[in-house]
Amino acid sequence: MTENVWTLWPSREALSRMGVHRARRVLAAAGRTFAVGILLATTFINSDLHGWGVAGAVLGVLVGGLGFWGFWRVTLEHRLLPSLGLLVLLFAIATVAEGAGLRIPALVVWCACAVSAMERLPLVAALPASAVALGTYAAVNNDAWLTTLATTAGLALAGYVLRLDAEARGSAQRLLAQERAARAAEAESAALAERARIAREIHDVLAHSLSAQLVHLEAARLMIERGAERDQILERVVAARGMAREGLAETRQALSALRGEMSPLEEFLSELVADTAGADVTVTGERRLLPAEASQAVRRVAQEALTNVRKHAPGAKIRIRLDYGEHEVMLNVRDSGAPPGEFTHSGAGYGLLGMRERAELLGGSLEAGPYEEGFVVMLKVPV
Repeated sequence: MTENVWTLWPSREALSRMGVHRARRVLAAAGRTFAVGILLATTFINSDLHGWGVAGAVLGVLVGGLGFWGFWRVTLEHRLLPSLGLLVLLFAIATVAEGAGLRIPALVVWCACAVSAMERLPLVAALPASAVALGTYAAVNNDAWLTTLATTAGLALAGYVLRLDAEARGSAQRLLAQERAARAAEAESAALAERARIAREIHDVLAHSLSAQLVHLEAARLMIERGAERDQILERVVAARGMAREGLAETRQALSALRGEMSPLEEFLSELVADTAGADVTVTGERRLLPAEASQAVRRVAQEALTNVRKHAPGAKIRIRLDYGEHEVMLNVRDSGAPPGEFTHSGAGYGLLGMRERAELLGGSLEAGPYEEGFVVMLKVPV
């Protein structure tokens, strides 16, 4: 719905000092103080006021100052009737001053009322108020009619220009506030995404480690119930302990990666296959630092692929190929002897399904299936 420009108040940002530079505020205050001081000095020096007249003039100055201050406050709160009431009070003060022979202060008050009304009130109220103030000024002023006309037109234009300037400043302040709010929302969203990423990393590591430990511990429990040999039970317990250590190491590695403290990807892959006979790593393309999420995805898929090969095809030869493309990085893991159909069902809660979801979150893809005599896992991640 379009707002009526005639009844629309200037925004609170425009009516306040928000966005006004400190030096400009100080300069404006100094200018107003100097002008009022000269006006008062000229008035009292050139007038014939004595005794109660001086006291009345001082009282009028104080009331007029409070009136303008009150007008500034109530217009800031968009209160129309109090604003018009204070303007009437200021008109009355100017009229009394004119009757007391203080023409210059009276003319200044009328001019200030005209400019202030045009700057701070809705146009439906500003135009009549300014017209009354400038009309009274023109009627009382004894300058030539052409000079008076030019002065009144200039004052009306000055008030409107000040109004436009204030509105422009208010719009800039609102845009700045919106930008800050948008940045705060973006930062909050990034923080939530980071928390989700950390949770996903820790979940993947712990789910993989704990599920493996559970298998060994359950096997140890069954052996104990069946009265198995001590060495067989101990072997299962030691295996579970090894899984726990590996899980803890992987958790620390994940946290280090999230903090940007990870080793180069090709170095990680070489260390991953260091204890695996018949495994080799080939790296092609221009090596470069990958984003943390892309690097973590490659590492996790490589770990999952090797874990499954060791579980379902121990002793099989493993070929890992890492290709740095222009717009994506591709990981290819192949083995020479995994039985078809078993590989895709390994890793409770952490298998290829989880890796595929991770890749899709990054805008990539993961494909896995039988290949020649073995199995292949292919990951593509955009970078």
